[in-house]
Amino acid sequence: MLADHSLVYTLKHLKGNARGCVITEPLWGIPFNLYSPFVSVYMLALGLNDASIGLLVSIGTAFQVFWTLLGGALTDKLGRKRTTFIFDIVAWSIPALIWAVAQNFTYFLVAAIINAVWRVTQNSWACLLVEDTDPDQLVDIYSWIYIAGLLAAFVSPLTSPLISSFGLVATMRGLYVLAFVMMTAKFVWLNMIVDETQQGRERMRQTAHQGLFDVVRESPMVLKQILRSPATLYTGALMLILNVCFMIRGTFWSVLVSEELRIPAEHMALYPFARSITMLLFFFFGMPWLQRQAQLSRMGERLLMVVGFVTFVVSQVILLAVPIGNYWVLLLATILEGAGIPLTSTMLDKLTVVTVDPKERARIMAWLNVVMLLVATPFGWVAGLLSGVDRRLPFALVVVLFILGGIVTLMASRRAQHDQATAGA
Repeated sequence: MLADHSLVYTLKHLKGNARGCVITEPLWGIPFNLYSPFVSVYMLALGLNDASIGLLVSIGTAFQVFWTLLGGALTDKLGRKRTTFIFDIVAWSIPALIWAVAQNFTYFLVAAIINAVWRVTQNSWACLLVEDTDPDQLVDIYSWIYIAGLLAAFVSPLTSPLISSFGLVATMRGLYVLAFVMMTAKFVWLNMIVDETQQGRERMRQTAHQGLFDVVRESPMVLKQILRSPATLYTGALMLILNVCFMIRGTFWSVLVSEELRIPAEHMALYPFARSITMLLFFFFGMPWLQRQAQLSRMGERLLMVVGFVTFVVSQVILLAVPIGNYWVLLLATILEGAGIPLTSTMLDKLTVVTVDPKERARIMAWLNVVMLLVATPFGWVAGLLSGVDRRLPFALVVVLFILGGIVTLMASRRAQHDQATAGA
């Protein structure tokens, strides 16, 4: 019965910061998932081209490197709770208003630079969520975080009649205003119902008499710790691959579908809806069965990631083969992609938590993200150039990267099995 489902049980028994993070997440996830499928088409409608969209992605990523570098130190100095509140307002509320009134490339450039601050809260919010939480609950908790965003699936079909009635640009401006209101409410509410974590209070005490850049200058020690941990290095590689793939897919999917496949903008909302419904069903029915299979496998939970990468590869190959104007083949690719996201993303989120030293979680996660972003920065620009040549080429690159992700997961699994055998001996 559904009442006995592990996800339902976890939700009913959530406490503390984990509960606060989960119950407030729909206020961010719903507006983000409403506007995100149309961002690139919105830019095209306001006069940008494929190359300039890719350039914006790379510039935004470059600024994300800077803020990620400071993110660990800021999280330790200010505390998880305060950092999350301040930088969430800056990273999302302010850019939402800029996007709502955008007229040209300059508006999007300014918004991208400010929005890059979200890398600070990615770190602080993750610490707020996991540090006082039972590790055995992490997969289910991260599943609920994703499900919270997927609630937009039940209202996303409304964007189709809105676009038909008011046009793409007017509809997007309205969605960005809605995002400002809902996201700001989320940040205020979350700040009211969570507490600083035990590890956060300890790091605030330890860094109280240090300047911000003094904390940053301790980074070589943290880097050495990362380099000595193969498990953390494998996790970092998977973070890089998935981040680049989702960045390319999120930026150029709507361009491919609208400009190459000739699917009208008012019909595009059907596909995020189908993907979200697939993910919801997969979280409740597919994941529990696969988790049981993973427990019987020598690979453990990494089996789920391998299956996820295989599913992603198949979905993107089908996407590359979609005939112009064919709704049904595009729907098949979308459904398969929706099945792959829970398998990879929730497992990676858990690996990111359990493979790092909890005493240095903020700075280790910050440096993993710094290295990931440094390597990922050129990919937005490269994908833009590829899209300018042929709008299917960015997704051919994604196929290659997903195959590489599967290989890295297999290597990580073998390393884990070797370490377990050595420890047993």
